[in-house]
Amino acid sequence: MQTVVIVIHLMIVAVMIGAVLLQKSEGGGLGMGGGAGFMSSRGTANLLSRTTAVLAAGFFLTSLFLSWYAGYNRAPTSIIGQPASQTQPGGANPITAPTSGGILDTLKKADEQQQAPAAPSGPQVPRSQ
Repeated sequence: MQTVVIVIHLMIVAVMIGAVLLQKSEGGGLGMGGGAGFMSSRGTANLLSRTTAVLAAGFFLTSLFLSWYAGYNRAPTSIIGQPASQTQPGGANPITAPTSGGILDTLKKADEQQQAPAAPSGPQVPRSQ
């Protein structure tokens, strides 16, 4: 269903671009609006402007339908009340909520835990400093 509407939407876009490009420039903002052109009669100009309006309405409707259809099966979710499922890289201890002191004390303790060297489990390669 969505693919069919997208194809119709793209066909409307292509035809609307062509209809807009066929219209005569009446403003002459770039100095190109004069002379007898391919479609110079007033009746043809009315036809092209009405065609453009109909195509614009079709473009608007297909755009609305596509946005509605994209969100049709979407279930509402909330970020409030969901448990955090973050994992710490490298098996580090998770930071617990502070029981006393402020957040700065908790961050300082967590930083000290990360900087404390772990007991070596075997021979180690010398590091350059």
